[in-house]
Amino acid sequence: MARKSSFMVQMAREAARQARINEAERKRQERERIRLLKEQQRQQIQFEKEEKMLYIESRIKETEDLNYDLKEQIHHLNIILDQSLQVNNIISFASLKSKKKFKSFSVPNEITVPTIEPAFESYSSQVKSRKFLQKIIPILEKRYQKAMLEAKEQFENDFASYEKLERERISKLNTLKAKYEKEKSEFEMEIKNNNLEIDEFERNYRNGESEAVIAYNNIVLERSKYLAEFPQQFRLAYLPNSKELVIDYEIPNKDIVPPVAEYKYIKTRDEISEKLRKDQEIKNIYSDVVASIALRTLYEIFDADQANNIDVIVFSGYVHSIDPATGKDIAPYLISTRVVKEVFKELDLNRVEKSVCLRNLGAQVSPRPAELQAVKPILEFNMVDKRFVDHESMLDSLQSLPNLMDLNPYEFEKLVTDLFARMGLDAKLTRSSKDGGVDCVAFDTRPIVGGKVVIQAKRYKNTVGVSSVRDLYGTMMNEGANKGILVTTKSYGPDAYEFAKDKPIELIDGGGLLYLLEQNGIKARIIFEQ
Repeated sequence: MARKSSFMVQMAREAARQARINEAERKRQERERIRLLKEQQRQQIQFEKEEKMLYIESRIKETEDLNYDLKEQIHHLNIILDQSLQVNNIISFASLKSKKKFKSFSVPNEITVPTIEPAFESYSSQVKSRKFLQKIIPILEKRYQKAMLEAKEQFENDFASYEKLERERISKLNTLKAKYEKEKSEFEMEIKNNNLEIDEFERNYRNGESEAVIAYNNIVLERSKYLAEFPQQFRLAYLPNSKELVIDYEIPNKDIVPPVAEYKYIKTRDEISEKLRKDQEIKNIYSDVVASIALRTLYEIFDADQANNIDVIVFSGYVHSIDPATGKDIAPYLISTRVVKEVFKELDLNRVEKSVCLRNLGAQVSPRPAELQAVKPILEFNMVDKRFVDHESMLDSLQSLPNLMDLNPYEFEKLVTDLFARMGLDAKLTRSSKDGGVDCVAFDTRPIVGGKVVIQAKRYKNTVGVSSVRDLYGTMMNEGANKGILVTTKSYGPDAYEFAKDKPIELIDGGGLLYLLEQNGIKARIIFEQ
C-alpha cells in the first residue's frame, strides 16, 4: 500500500505541478495573442499613410504597454514574500480526493425511442367499406375479401419486421446499459481506491512517516505561485528523529530582473529607445529576490505544518549558471540557513527587513549573489542519510558492515579522529577522561581560514540537547579554538541548532557522519537496539 500511496502522492504532486504549468502557459498564450493582435493593428495603421497620427498614437501605446509590463514584473519581484503571507498554505487532504462524477448514460435516439408498433386498423381502413349491394354481389364481395386479406398479410409482415427491430433495439440498449454500468462501477472503484490512498497518505503524514511528510511538503511548494520564469525546482529530505526538513531549492539567476528600466518613444526616428537599469539597482533587486524566496519558503512550510512534524528547516538556495572563467555549468549556493520553528514563528514578516532578518536567523548569504559568489551550505543535501535502518530493517547481507553503536566510546572517538585526519586535518586523539571535554584536537593548516579545531564525539542513542553544544562552546573558549565540531550517532534538538547558529560550531548528526565516512571509503551502519 505504501507504494500505491507513493504513486498517488506523485500523481497529486504532478497534478499540482501541471496545474501551475498549464496556468502559466495559458497566460503566456493570452499575452502572445494580445501581442500579435496589437502588432497586426499597428502594422495596419503603419501602412495607412493618411492615418499617420493613429500610427504615432499606437507607438506611444506600445511604449506604455512595454513600460507597464516592466512595472508589473518588478512589482511581482517586490511582493514575493508579501504574496505568500496572504495565502493559507495548509493542504486540505479532502482537496486531493477526486470529485469527479461518472458521465451520465447517453445513447442515440434511434435506440432510446421505441419503434412505432403497427396497428391493423390503419391497414384495414385503407380498404373501402362495403355497401349493401356489394355484400350480396359475389364478385364484389370476393374483391373485398381479397383486399382485406392483402391488408392483413401486409400488417403481419410489417408487424414481424417491427418485432425484429424492437428486439434488436432492446438488445443494443441492454448491451449499452451493461457496458455503462461496468464502466461506471470500475470508475467508482478507482475513485474509491484513490481516495482510500489519500486517507492512508493523511494517516502516514499525521504519524510523521518520512515519505508522507516529504510528499506533503512537495505539494505545498508545488502550489506556491511564482512568475512563469521561475524554475521552481527543489528536492526535500526529512529527518524524523530531529523533525528536520532539508530543502535544496533552485533560485532564478539575475536575468529574472529586467535590464531595462524604462522605454521611451522617439517620434522623429519612429523608435522605441531603452533606458538601461543601473547595475547596482539590478544587484539590489536580485539580492532581495534571493532573500524573499528563502523567507517565503520557510514561511510556507512552517505555515502548512498542520501535524507539527517539523521543528527545524534547513534551506539552501542555489542557481544554475555558467562559470564565465571556464564556460562550464555551475550550481553555486547563494543562501543557506537552519531555522527553528519557535524562533521563526516570533517574526513579523510584514515588517522585517529581509537581509537583516536572515542575518539574525544565522543565515549564510552571498555578499554578491548577482556575481554568483557562493556560500557553503549549512548541510550538504547528500549528507541527509537515506540509509538509516532500524533493527527490524537489518538483513543478513548488511551484517558484515560495522555498526557504530557496537563501538565503545573510546573506539568511537578514535574513529572520528581518524575520519578528520583522512579529510586533511592534523587530528590528534586526546587521552580519555583527562581532556577537559575534548575528544580530539585538530589543526586546519590552511593559511588565513585554518586554525585550531576542537572535536567532541557522542556515541548516543538519544537526541543531543543544547547543554552539549554549550559545553563544546565553553571548551572552545578555554582552548582558544577557531572552530568546534560536535559529532553524534543520533540527532540534535531544535534548541541545539538555535544555540549554534551564529557561532563557529558545526553539528554533524548520524546521517552526516555516515555520509562523511562513505565519502572517505568507510561504509558503516547505525543500528539502535530495541
